[in-house]
Order: sequence, then C-alpha cells, then structure tokens
Amino acid sequence: MAFKLNCFISQSHKLPYLAFPSIGSPRSPKFYMASTLKSGSKEVQNLKKPFMPHQQVHVQVTHSVPAHKIEIFKSLEDWVGQNILVHLNPVEKCWQPQDFLPDPASDGFEEQVKELRERAKEIPDDCLVVLVGDMITEEALPTYQTMLNTLDGVRDETGASLTPWAIWTREWTAEENRHGDLLNKYLYLSGRVDMRQIEKTIQYLIGSGMDPQMENSPYHGFIYTSFQERATFISHGNTARLAKEHGDIKLAQICGTIASDEKRHETAYTKTVEKLFEIDPDETVMAFADMMRKKISMPAHLMYDGHDDNLFDHFSAVAQRLGVYTAKDYADILEFLVGRWKVDKLTGLSAEGQKAQDYVCRLPPRIRRLEERAQVRAKEAATIPFSWIFDRKVKL
Repeated sequence: MAFKLNCFISQSHKLPYLAFPSIGSPRSPKFYMASTLKSGSKEVQNLKKPFMPHQQVHVQVTHSVPAHKIEIFKSLEDWVGQNILVHLNPVEKCWQPQDFLPDPASDGFEEQVKELRERAKEIPDDCLVVLVGDMITEEALPTYQTMLNTLDGVRDETGASLTPWAIWTREWTAEENRHGDLLNKYLYLSGRVDMRQIEKTIQYLIGSGMDPQMENSPYHGFIYTSFQERATFISHGNTARLAKEHGDIKLAQICGTIASDEKRHETAYTKTVEKLFEIDPDETVMAFADMMRKKISMPAHLMYDGHDDNLFDHFSAVAQRLGVYTAKDYADILEFLVGRWKVDKLTGLSAEGQKAQDYVCRLPPRIRRLEERAQVRAKEAATIPFSWIFDRKVKL
C-alpha cells in the first residue's frame, strides 16, 4: 500500500482537471460505484449499469494521523468554543431564503413571480449554467457534512454531541443549507432551466460523494475547507457581479449574501489552521503540502446528469471563460493562504517539514504558468448542449 501511495504522489506534480477548471486531462476509466465488490461476484454480474460513469481512482489512505496527534484536537476544544463558534450567527439573526423570494402568502405573489421571471430573462445561458452548477454544488451538502464527520478527533460521535467541534459542524451545515435552498427556489421560479435534469444531477452527485483524499486527518480536512470556503466566496461573488451586469439586482443580492457567508466560514477554518501552525507547525505544513500535491478537487467533481460524462469539466470550462472561478483564482487562493498562515516564515521544522514548506511556497508561480496555457486552449473551445437549460448550446 505504501509503495502504491508513493507512486501516486510522484505523478501528482502534474495538474489534472480536478485541480481547477479548464486544465484538461484524459478521463479515468469507467468504474462501478460498488468498486469494493470483487469482479466475479454475483452483485457485479447483476449490476447492469454504472451509477457514475467516470471517476478518478486514487489509493485511499485512511486514519493517517497517530493517536497522540488526535489528542491535540481534543485539547483544543475550549479554544474552539471561544474562538471558532463565534463565527456562527444565531438563527434568529440569520437571513433566510424567504427574505429574497416572492411571498407565497401574499396577494401579490403572482406579480412578484412575474417580476422575477422578467429579470431572469436577461440572464445569458452561460451565466445560467454557472449559477446552476453553483446551486448543485451547494445542494450536495449532505456529502460535506458526512465528509467532516470522517475526520478523526473532531467528528460528531453521536449525532448530537456537545463538543465544540461537533457543534461547529452541525451549525455550519445549518447555515450552508440555506444556500442551496435559496438558489434552487430562485431557479425554479425563473422558468429558465430544466428542473428535472437539475434534480437528477443533484441526486447523482449526492449518491456519488466526493474524494478529497483527506485520510480522515483533521490537518488535511481543515486545510481543504479553508481553501474551499475561499473558492466558493470568490465564485458566488463573481456570479453576483455577472447578475448585476445583466440587470438582475435581486439575483446579485442573493449571490452576494451567500458569498458573505462563505467568507465568514473561511475565516473560521483559516483561523483553525493558523492555530495548528502555532502548536504543531511540522505536521501542519506537511499536510498542507500533501493536499496541494494531490490537488484541491472541487466538491462537485463527480457531477453527472445522466448524459454528459464530462459535465464537471464542461461546467468548469464555462466558469473559467466567464471569470467566475479560474485557474488564476486557484493560484491566488494558495498564495493567500501561504501568506495568511505565514508559511514562508516557519522555523524549527524537520527536514521533511522544510521540504514541504519549500514546495508550497514555490507552487503558485508554477500554477500561473499552467493557467496561461489554459487561456490559449480556451480560445479553441467547443460549443456544447447543457441538459440543465433544455440542451441549449453554450461555448466552453
């Protein structure tokens, strides 16, 4: 197993499509979701059709953090209660999806819906594709809560645990749950999209899960969430900008409000990793380098609608072209985190820790060079149909 893992990492200096949008690579072979079944088993013989046609297959490492490191996270519980839970908003002070949508109990509901639909008519198809992709990503929230509860030392052991780590996970999930609800209802009322195809995509995605390769390690997990919260902040913020440019001020407000939530959550996760750098810099910088070697895969990288085997690639290519989330953003986020956590100033590291530090600090310029190549390829992009918008064609 160790040999296979090393072989995988040695090739991971390449930047596959999962690292960021529009940098393509050949898709991995087809596989069955029930990948643990033996090829000769009755279950495989009876499985007529793969549930998800494509997925990168990685060597899965689990529970990589030793027990004495797990104790660090238990010792941080009081600190989390005082410094991280403050980044959650009380329910009574939170915005709710209904604050931005037509009121179904009012006499003017039909008129409000009509106004929403009139505004939505001005949104171009490529912007709709990005908005739908963002919504589907948010709607796969059950997967993300499950993922956080795989992390050793911080998981919710009972489903209603009163540890600060568990409280954070549940209440973070509750706040995030509003995002998909709001975008889903907006798109439903707009009349511009094929909701059944979108709903199928959500079901496929939740059923397929995600493969961030975090090894049940809270070090890896909080680095991943720090990166992803900033990525979603950028994505929703840029979608808000596009909505405003096309005259839908209400949609711009919706996306901007969601982006502000993502920013607040980013602050909590980056503060957690900052604390880990303070008390265990060697382990933390090695986890940081490991995650970046594997590449930060987007949460919805297993997206599928029942038709397009490369749906996530295509959605990502549109997002890249519109400037919603790009390879440049990926490099910028990495550079931001290196600065936020003062990685270049770490001292007293082991030899392995120093190598990890050097790797992470040198990585952003390499990514930027690949982003320049991606821009050249983007000029030759194809135009393809998206089932989400009734198979209307959009340029990648």
